[in-house]
Amino acid sequence: MKRIMTTLLLMVAIMLPQQMGARDFNNETLNYEVVYHWGMIWKHAADASLTTRKTKDGYYAQLTGKTRSWADKVYPVRDTLKCTMDNDLKPLRYEKLTHEKDYYARDVIKFSYNYSHTKAHCTRYRKSGTTSIDLSAKAQAYDMVSVFYMLRNLDYGELSRNKNYTTVIFSGKEKEYLTINYKGIETIKMRDGTKRKAYRIDFRFTQEGGKKSSDNLSAWMSTDDSRIPLLLVGKLPVGEVKCYYAGK
Repeated sequence: MKRIMTTLLLMVAIMLPQQMGARDFNNETLNYEVVYHWGMIWKHAADASLTTRKTKDGYYAQLTGKTRSWADKVYPVRDTLKCTMDNDLKPLRYEKLTHEKDYYARDVIKFSYNYSHTKAHCTRYRKSGTTSIDLSAKAQAYDMVSVFYMLRNLDYGELSRNKNYTTVIFSGKEKEYLTINYKGIETIKMRDGTKRKAYRIDFRFTQEGGKKSSDNLSAWMSTDDSRIPLLLVGKLPVGEVKCYYAGK
């Protein structure tokens, strides 16, 4: 179950290679149902929601994920990601609160900018003590929440099909590279049986040196102006996890 929730949080936080002028996001809450699929088994394993609030200086966003009651008996998860962004959707502060069974952790990342460079001071709180690390990138970098808004701000008309685009993510203790590949428009089936047209994007996460840091993922974004992720799919060692948009 821990792998399912980790995959969910990675899937909901994804990136854009080229962005339009920052879109104005209204206050909203997007809800998702996380379904575990293996053969004939379809099990609603967890729920997630992403809340956005407009502030005086930009945006505050919070992503929460929690297992359902039956899954709590196997491996209870209560994770929360928080992010503060400016009006251009650039991250300023990111916080990850992890509560998975008996494991507790808190990571805080503070971003700063120098022209096209991004720097971050990361503080990691654990039962064993507190540690800090500094990260940097010679480009705009994101966290696991702010990249979600970058993806929704993407101008898909400027993307080339099957071309790779790469960006940087600061995940708390290391720098990761996210490569996305745009596949075009496809028709997908939602959990309620309805069909929707959506932009498909495939994702690959790697560390420095090219080592794979997470399983590959696929996402389907709505083709209307809201650019809401409608379906996200990630492979697991046994089966796969599917994250369905369940409404506002």
